[in-house]
Amino acid sequence: MDRVVVAVAAGILYLQAETQAAARMKMRERRRALMACRLHWGESAAKIYTQIDYSIPILSIYFTGADLKPAFRLSRASVHMLLQMLPREKQHGWNHEIEVLVTIYWLACGASYRVTADIFSMPVATVCRIVHNVIEEMMGILHHVIHFPKAEEMEEVGAGFARLAGNEAFRCTTGAIDGCHIRILPPREPHRRSYINRKLFPSIVLQGICDSRGAFLDVYIGNCGSVHDALVLRRSPMYKQALNPPAGYFLLGDGGYPCLRHPVAIMTPYRQPVSTPVEERFNRHHAKARNIIERTFGILKTRWRSIFLRALVIRPLFAPKVVGACCILHNICVATDDVCQEEGDEEEAQAGPEAETEGTGVDRELSGACIQARLAARLSAPEQLPACLFEHD
Repeated sequence: MDRVVVAVAAGILYLQAETQAAARMKMRERRRALMACRLHWGESAAKIYTQIDYSIPILSIYFTGADLKPAFRLSRASVHMLLQMLPREKQHGWNHEIEVLVTIYWLACGASYRVTADIFSMPVATVCRIVHNVIEEMMGILHHVIHFPKAEEMEEVGAGFARLAGNEAFRCTTGAIDGCHIRILPPREPHRRSYINRKLFPSIVLQGICDSRGAFLDVYIGNCGSVHDALVLRRSPMYKQALNPPAGYFLLGDGGYPCLRHPVAIMTPYRQPVSTPVEERFNRHHAKARNIIERTFGILKTRWRSIFLRALVIRPLFAPKVVGACCILHNICVATDDVCQEEGDEEEAQAGPEAETEGTGVDRELSGACIQARLAARLSAPEQLPACLFEHD
């Protein structure tokens, strides 16, 4: 019996050695062929081992100058800007434009590898590898596309929010903050339950801050759906490092966030029911300015509806990168004036109980109630004194 076991083990080792030897032989043959190609055709020809088939309909749309929006959800100017931002230096592989087109179409069709592979006439494994590589490259440019405004841009940003609010009291606003739930296929128990949000579907949380144009200034993605917006805020690098806003400025948030002045200044509406007309007036102007983040999420979901309006069939660890890539493309579209009309999302439009559960319990030293009161008073104060008052000493 022992001799049989030894013989079988020896046979397995022999087969493994033969397989490794054959693999080494194939690698030597490929190197010889590559060297011969370099000697005969030159260095550049040896690197090109794929040829674009222009008869494929999806490629003919791009290379013939047709409108890209129906298929890729982006304008040609947005695609060209992305191509210029991503690194081009590659020793081998598919054409740079082809890889980017495959990834954008994968996002547009709802993250389906098989559908994308059929459309581009590629193997499914190749599409999967291309998508992961390009999205990793996009993560490398995230902070170049999504970033807080510079000091010289603060006045323009504040003027935009004052225009949205309809009052100069909001000129010190640098952004609007809110959270958005992204549907995913959750992992198995025991981790599954932590992804179930208050609306009873599994998700991860996208915390976004946008400016008055609707461009993202900061995104923090990946917390489980059961985590409250206020806790997501405290976990974010923006809050821990006090990256924004600068002194004298503030963010606008809904009732799901605490009203703070330190380490991050956030102004929230007064809790309902309001007790005075001053508070009611403040809430009305506050909502006008803050709703830009709701519209930004709506535009993001409309453009990439297959990603945001149904569950992402990818690993939960890869999902934040996919959402981040969509946010990068959103900012590129804003920069190129690639307009996409917002469509309503009933789930996000409905105000849930979460909006009224975190406004209290803040330390007095950290509370922004004093700033909130000054803003409310400034909103209710007349911009010009009545002429009759100047008739008296």
